[in-house]
Amino acid sequence: MKKIWKLWLLSIVAVFMLAACGGTATPDTPKIDDTPKEDVKKEDVVESASPVTVTDSVGNEITLETAPATIVSMTPSNTEILFELGLSDEIIGVNDYDDYPAEALEKEKIGGMEFNVEKIVAMNPDIVFGHESGLSTGEAGYEQIRAAGIPVFIVKNATNFDETYTTIEEVGKLTGKTEEAEKIIAEMKEKVEEVLTKVATVENKKTVFVETSPAPEIYTAGKDTFMQEMFDMVGADNVATEEGWFMIDPEAIISKNPDVIIVMYDYIETAVEDVYAREGFDTITAIKEKAVIQVQENITSRTGPRLAEGLEAIAKAIYPEVFSE
Repeated sequence: MKKIWKLWLLSIVAVFMLAACGGTATPDTPKIDDTPKEDVKKEDVVESASPVTVTDSVGNEITLETAPATIVSMTPSNTEILFELGLSDEIIGVNDYDDYPAEALEKEKIGGMEFNVEKIVAMNPDIVFGHESGLSTGEAGYEQIRAAGIPVFIVKNATNFDETYTTIEEVGKLTGKTEEAEKIIAEMKEKVEEVLTKVATVENKKTVFVETSPAPEIYTAGKDTFMQEMFDMVGADNVATEEGWFMIDPEAIISKNPDVIIVMYDYIETAVEDVYAREGFDTITAIKEKAVIQVQENITSRTGPRLAEGLEAIAKAIYPEVFSE
């Protein structure tokens, strides 16, 4: 009896010793390694798993659970932003007038101001980037796209550099390209600062007239336009003092006698020559001083990454002397 009791006691002791040493009764059971991994940051995991919500220009909240794999862009400025963010592979549809960068010409076209709703819905993109400037003709189409379950983000019609920076930031956030967006904005700001530093040395401010369409219907940009902001930034006086974009009589241009005339269209090869040849324009200072300069319209009118280049082009057209030093 005493021998049996001793054997029972020894078996209990053996079980406790086995447990204390981390042993197991099933040798094939895998051992769990719960040691924290130093290269995986908790905040990175949370950020990648979290949905993103951004409110668009018309007050709609757009939420994406993951970065979009397929994108349709409705305007050239949106397209330039998306390409600059590195989303070439994700872009599956663009506006008929998208021509920059060159890769945009190879993308499927979805129409212009009057876009093909059925085609866009059939593409079934993860998101559509619309634009506030197209709401007057496109709102009904946008509603049809939303009704098909496709998110539509309406980008604000930016009227200054700060609003352009915000647009790039918002598009970057929605597409999972926050760092890339920050880099684009930083580079734009750096370019703008370079331009402003140069024109700050100008002592005599010049007067400028910008022509956005040729005779007989000459249009120009006045107050509350992006062009006006650029003139203000580089220290030039816009001779067009009315609000917005409007048609102006050639006699009014002659009477305002601008120091510089900027031509903003290039669909006419002889655009600059035609300005010099206009009847009565030979009395204008810009004509006498050979200061009729053509500037690429897209880099000044498309509110995207190239806008800082547009500011530089405007500044060079008005004050070439400070850029030749």
